[in-house]
Amino acid sequence: MQSGSVTTPFGRRSMTLGMLASQYMSREIEPETSADKWKLFRALCEAKPKLGISERALSVMSALLSFYPETTLSEENGLIVFPSNMQLSLRAHGMAEATLRRHIAALVDAGLLARRDSPNGKRYARKYGDGAIVEAYGFSLAPLLSRAREIEQIAADVEMERQQLRRLRERLTICRRDISKLIDVALEEGVNGNWDAIHQHYRRLVVAIPRVATAATLTTILEEMEMLREEISNLLELRVKMDILSANHDQIERHKQNSESESLIELEPSSRKEQGEKSRQTIEPQREPMKVFPLNMVLRACPTISDYGPGGAVARPRDLMQAAVVVSSMLCVSPSAYQGACEVMGPENASAVMACILERAGHIKSPGGYLRDLTSRAERGEFSLGPMLMALLRARGGSDRLAS
Repeated sequence: MQSGSVTTPFGRRSMTLGMLASQYMSREIEPETSADKWKLFRALCEAKPKLGISERALSVMSALLSFYPETTLSEENGLIVFPSNMQLSLRAHGMAEATLRRHIAALVDAGLLARRDSPNGKRYARKYGDGAIVEAYGFSLAPLLSRAREIEQIAADVEMERQQLRRLRERLTICRRDISKLIDVALEEGVNGNWDAIHQHYRRLVVAIPRVATAATLTTILEEMEMLREEISNLLELRVKMDILSANHDQIERHKQNSESESLIELEPSSRKEQGEKSRQTIEPQREPMKVFPLNMVLRACPTISDYGPGGAVARPRDLMQAAVVVSSMLCVSPSAYQGACEVMGPENASAVMACILERAGHIKSPGGYLRDLTSRAERGEFSLGPMLMALLRARGGSDRLAS
């Protein structure tokens, strides 16, 4: 541990509390404390933004460290270097003497260097006959060694922040790419949505990204951009579900048509067993397709469904089906339950049933279970949509009557 009285600068240079703090910290260095000078210098370069020192000041520190004869900084080897201004200027890549003094002062103020001035202000060392140094005057590297652990920790924090910033920028780049391409496909496919407003929102977020950004700034922008991407993805997912429902509906209709055409073909049974099976099949009653009710009647009975249509309105049967998909998801109705309803009732009636369920959602404990029950009843020919619509119309004070 260093000892000795406080040293003050030579000439007109004034003493500061920062200089005193550096000297007091230097006295508290444990005897076994040591550090590789160049590893410590690299950590100092990493920690530069947090320590408030410039690249030119680091050049001066590198030059000073080059005058230290050992690779390891320790009190055992002494911590004073005493180059002349000319020698120091040469190792600092020809830095002008006035600039050199200014950056030395910055290192002293930053608590990384201390002056140990001789009586006449010159830098030199007094040695024994065997070459061992008795007394040295110049610059003390003790403050740098005393803050070695602090500097290494600051450098680790700066590196962690840099990695976090890089990850945020990577996520932001991917998110920007996703949004741009999703908007393109939405416009190409004519997906319903206010795409002009969405694109303008996206451009505002892009413009808000600063050239030199902090992790906090990028996190805020990224969160908002990811929310926008989620909104766009939901609109596209809705369109995909509607296309699947439409395709299934067309397939069901084709299947019905094929079944009807095949039923016209009379086949001669080849045995009594086959004759008996055919007789039983003809006796079984065939379920008739459910009647499709007018859209305006459904909307009078269930006006709430309009809020979930494209642009907050339902103007045609396709809009009603699109709104029903949104409502089924909102009411936690499983896709399989809604798909089953579409297959049994038809997409138009299934969407109308979802509108009725939404209208009475506060009185239905399990919308998904209720829909499955209605689907089973419809499959057995025990459910009709008309009475349900009429009940809702009467509850709203309407006077609509079911057309025959």
